[in-house]
Amino acid sequence: MPSFSETVEEHIGDVYAFFAYRVGPQADAEDLTQTTFERAYRAWGSYDAARGSARTWLLAIARNLLVDHYRSSGSRREQPLGEEHDVQAPELDPAPGLDPALAGALEALAERDREILALRYGADLSGAEIASLTGLTLANVQQILSRSLRRLRSELDRPAS
Repeated sequence: MPSFSETVEEHIGDVYAFFAYRVGPQADAEDLTQTTFERAYRAWGSYDAARGSARTWLLAIARNLLVDHYRSSGSRREQPLGEEHDVQAPELDPAPGLDPALAGALEALAERDREILALRYGADLSGAEIASLTGLTLANVQQILSRSLRRLRSELDRPAS
């Protein structure tokens, strides 16, 4: 079994990419990635390689953390200050590392679709790994991916308004 340090080195990019697809500011993705590995470190003694890969285990921790993050914030997105507040909000990428058009198109998708896409293309999990992690069937994961990609393409092909 690899050491915890080796596991971090190997999978930090997968966990960060998952959060990059799912949360707004880059700082949030970085903070959530750090917290995922803090939780993983505390639970490292209970990790069982026979039950699944370290990457799948880490992404399960990341998914649970994301749920906690959304619950604690009271909503999926932070609400902007109204115009009555004289504060200039900084321009932030909606998803760090993603093309703004792609990030906007992702926002138009349903929450579940974004999660499955984030697991597939952000965390680079296979369909079978996503099915195992989410409790969905492989056929359902493949169908969600196919439909989500078609919706995404449709959003990207829309003329700018």
